Amino acid sequence: MSEKSQHKNIILATVAFTAVVAVVGLIGFLTLGNKHEVLQGQVEVNEYRVASKVPGRILEIRVKEGDYVKAGDTLVIIDAPDVMAKQAQAESAESAASAMDEMARNGARQEQIRAAFEVLQQTKAGLEIAEKSYNRVQRLFDEGVMSEQKRDEAFANYKAMEAQMKAAQSQYDMARNGARREEKMAAAAQVQRAKGAVAEVNSYVHEMVQVATQDGEVSEIFPEVGELVGTGSPIMTISLMKDVWASFNVREDQLGSMAVGQTIHAFVPAFNKDMDFKVYYMKDQGSYATWKATKANGQYDLKTFEVKAKPVKEYEGLRPGMSVVIK
Repeated sequence: MSEKSQHKNIILATVAFTAVVAVVGLIGFLTLGNKHEVLQGQVEVNEYRVASKVPGRILEIRVKEGDYVKAGDTLVIIDAPDVMAKQAQAESAESAASAMDEMARNGARQEQIRAAFEVLQQTKAGLEIAEKSYNRVQRLFDEGVMSEQKRDEAFANYKAMEAQMKAAQSQYDMARNGARREEKMAAAAQVQRAKGAVAEVNSYVHEMVQVATQDGEVSEIFPEVGELVGTGSPIMTISLMKDVWASFNVREDQLGSMAVGQTIHAFVPAFNKDMDFKVYYMKDQGSYATWKATKANGQYDLKTFEVKAKPVKEYEGLRPGMSVVIK
């Protein structure tokens, strides 16, 4: 190879090496020298779980995952025979208490009142005869014709008939006036207690049919038809699709561009476009170890904050789990 060719090869190698160094340097400058960091979060939604206060067996599920339901829509029907039995018992107790209350308010029957009146009239007639007999015996005793023992016997019979008449009068008055005020109050209280028991059981009966309390999307269903569920066991989850926000975990040295009430621009890859979000929540994530103000080498322990931001307007199709990127 000639000297001229070697010289040319050396020049080409030098140029190529210089170009490689320049490219590497440019890449390093663009990557290491760029101070802009990327924060990635995700879309989240509020949700509530549907659960029953009574244990039972899933009889029917009227929705499926992905369905959009409105408040009041029937979601699940639960079979709870024990609750139905308790309802029958409570209604029977209410009927019995109502009958006792009615009897206390109405008092004795007319037949009982008439019978008490007849007994009273009989004792009055007996008292009148006993009084007349005693008066005659007393006059004969005063004249010395009748012995003292006979006079005492006539007087005792008179007082006995008088006591019977007073007892008959009391029985008649009680039959006519009905139950005492305290008895009426007690009977009325028993009715209210029975009604309360019926209302309690009816609330459990209503729990056998679970309805949506808010509009949303059925995101997850846990049991299958025929399975048993306990008290408070979750049956399904409803996502409130109109209550969405973006959640980020941000180091405190990156919070300079964020503040509560500030609008931020974020890129949503699912739509390949930017969207505006307004920060409404900011809170530190807390420490799981002893936190120090500074490290021994002069560096700082940086805490992480949870930042939440709501869309400034409603974006159709924004769903939980979608990525949100802030540069």
